[in-house]
Amino acid sequence: MAAVGAETRATFGAWDYGVFAFMLLVSTGIGLWVGLARGGQRSAEDFFTGGRRLAALPVGLSLAASFMSAVQVLGVPAEAYRYGLKFLWMCLGQLLNSLLTAAFYLPVFYRLGLTSTYQYLELRFSRVVRLCGTLQYLVATVLYTGIVIYAPALILNQVTGLDIWASLLSTGVICTFYTTVGGMKAVIWTDVFQVVVMLAGFWVVLARGTMIVGGPRQVLELARNHSRINLMDFDLDPRSRYTFWTFMVGGTLVWLSMYGVNQAQVQRYVACRTEKQAKLALLINQLGLFLIVSSAAGCGIVMFTLYMDCDPLLKGRISAPDQYMPLLVLDIFEDLPGVPGLFLACAYSGTLSTASTSINAMAAVTVEDLIKPRLPNLSPRRLIIISKGLSLIYGSACLTVAALSSLLGGGVLQGSFTVMGVLSGPLLGAFTLGMFLPACNTWGVLSGIAAGLAISLWVAVGATLYPPSAQSMGVLPSSATGCEELSANASGLLGPLLAINASSGASRMDPGRPTLADSFYAISYLYYGALGTLSTILCGALVSFLTGPTKRSSLSPGLLWCDLKQQTASVTPKEEAATLDDSLIKGVEELPPRAKRPPDFLPTDDDRLLFVRQKEVNGASSGSWTASSGHEDGHDLQETDL
Repeated sequence: MAAVGAETRATFGAWDYGVFAFMLLVSTGIGLWVGLARGGQRSAEDFFTGGRRLAALPVGLSLAASFMSAVQVLGVPAEAYRYGLKFLWMCLGQLLNSLLTAAFYLPVFYRLGLTSTYQYLELRFSRVVRLCGTLQYLVATVLYTGIVIYAPALILNQVTGLDIWASLLSTGVICTFYTTVGGMKAVIWTDVFQVVVMLAGFWVVLARGTMIVGGPRQVLELARNHSRINLMDFDLDPRSRYTFWTFMVGGTLVWLSMYGVNQAQVQRYVACRTEKQAKLALLINQLGLFLIVSSAAGCGIVMFTLYMDCDPLLKGRISAPDQYMPLLVLDIFEDLPGVPGLFLACAYSGTLSTASTSINAMAAVTVEDLIKPRLPNLSPRRLIIISKGLSLIYGSACLTVAALSSLLGGGVLQGSFTVMGVLSGPLLGAFTLGMFLPACNTWGVLSGIAAGLAISLWVAVGATLYPPSAQSMGVLPSSATGCEELSANASGLLGPLLAINASSGASRMDPGRPTLADSFYAISYLYYGALGTLSTILCGALVSFLTGPTKRSSLSPGLLWCDLKQQTASVTPKEEAATLDDSLIKGVEELPPRAKRPPDFLPTDDDRLLFVRQKEVNGASSGSWTASSGHEDGHDLQETDL
């Protein structure tokens, strides 16, 4: 335990940087080898979806890695340290998200065969809605990725003193390089390696910390005695930062906006060989998320038992909660050279996975939504060059945002979820309106997006200007009574912290503090996305009915989930409709001549919609759907109908 209370500032050694450099080299090597194998990418389709021939296992692990990155490595242990083990309820919210995505959103996107999810918004509503969704996604992703790149830079800069620009550049340049060269295949297979590194880093910390405390039973006993085992928190107060309902309602909707309709995730599960493989990838993703979240929360509890009598934040050894985890690693592995480097590689692996995924997704959206519609005759070679150039540009933009992320005051976890909740929540509402409310029209969905964005942004800005008190958020008490002496740095830090705790009730009497500061602005940040989603749905439905609802007969088959469900029932009577799933990844040469369509074609006089030829079939048959290779009632059905 002496190492835990060490007063001298620990740093990473040569062995640690060697382990870290090895991880970077392996990631780069995997990305280049996979991306350039078999001649590299021959088309934009190969670059963005890997030819739609990927297996479930690597895609599932990649899904788990991309949004559970350095934000998890730093943020979740710190939150479990301060709020207890109830953070594990996030796993239940993630499970609900996976089930909802597989049942409702995935089938629609997969069968349409879209590269950009925002193509759906044009097919369902109009080009204006598509552009609004695209721009909103690009802004959200640049901000989110910038925060994620900043997270490991925080580790090195604040704890070890390494220059922050060296940290940012070593992350941003490498992931931008292999993403630009290798495309989607490089992103997915490097993610697989990086998931293994992340889990290894967590498990090594868990094992070492538990041994120092005295075993798992001792860890649980100490945590229970200090209120850290608090899973049974069913408080309905939305101002409590984490409760069962916070994760069930707010957490589920935030994750649904990330996995159900987010371009970075949809782009990967539509790259699977079949729809069954795509759903299996979501299940594998869920298992990966559970392992990562539970391991991170466990590290937070072990960390509390080690620091429970001498909180390093109160003592002044660190200046922000996000620095708990790197400090712990340096303390408990001081006598084991190279092991702290494994944790460093763990954090950087998460960052590389998220940044590479986001860069590739933003390039895909830009090509499909902004470039192809205006320059439809570009050759495949030029599209590849443009795609790689966009990857380079977006990587640089994310690095710029990362340099500004040090201004965040609420921690990397809250910052990342706030960005995704505020900007992605309304987009989830827009897709939900399109798939489940046939009456919704263009004016309705645009009004809904504006209302959802305004309300969620209002509460997020209000909470930033008037942060809630620690008491209202439910921060659990910590102590510095076991410290031998307070450092000079702590004397300036501990006083304000104690003053804030003592005056938490007095702040409510501040005449300059608005009435909403302790009510509406004080709600948990996990509810920001739920506010945006629900506001979008309610406002969109109301405006649609007031301005003249869309007639269901005017919508082409395949755009509504209920229609797709009926069609599925008629084409998949047995064995998961393997023929149906396989048909979606056939090469152009395997399709009937009249079924050839580029994956991103827009509705014109000649090519109206993806399912336009269904009307022709309906004119000659009863309207039942069959797989392209099958026959029903004596009528052949073209591939495009699926």
